[in-house]
Amino acid sequence: MPATYRERPYGQFNFRVNLGPDGPGPDDFKAGFQEVAGLGAEIHVAEYRHGNSKENAPMKLTGTSKINDITLKRGVIGDLGTLYAWWDAVRNGDQNQRRTVTIQLMDETRQNPVQEWVLTDARPIKYTGPAMTGKGTDVAIEELVLAAERIDLK
Repeated sequence: MPATYRERPYGQFNFRVNLGPDGPGPDDFKAGFQEVAGLGAEIHVAEYRHGNSKENAPMKLTGTSKINDITLKRGVIGDLGTLYAWWDAVRNGDQNQRRTVTIQLMDETRQNPVQEWVLTDARPIKYTGPAMTGKGTDVAIEELVLAAERIDLK
């Protein structure tokens, strides 16, 4: 990754997803996603004011953090062994299905990652199949929503 910043921001369309050691890697077409949405986290702040405080405003205390759910979208390719199988294992109670998922933003050459989001203990919590209509020519898109316990930026 570059050690210095640059003035021109990177495009959002060069990215790779690695679904962990038991899933397809970033160069596998099964991990070729059209969209990644929801990368983010927040820290809750609790307000507290004790009764004999001389200040008329509460103190703000740092609370717990929360990781947003991450949505992955890709065209339907007829592969039941990747997204659906992972979701199905979690649905059936397999507690060993948590993975470390990495999402890399790539430079213009598509060779070097410039930023990486690491989702720790990620697991699928929602699978959505494509919306179908006989009137259009759009690609059938399936969606997988992941819940992670931690997100780190590298």
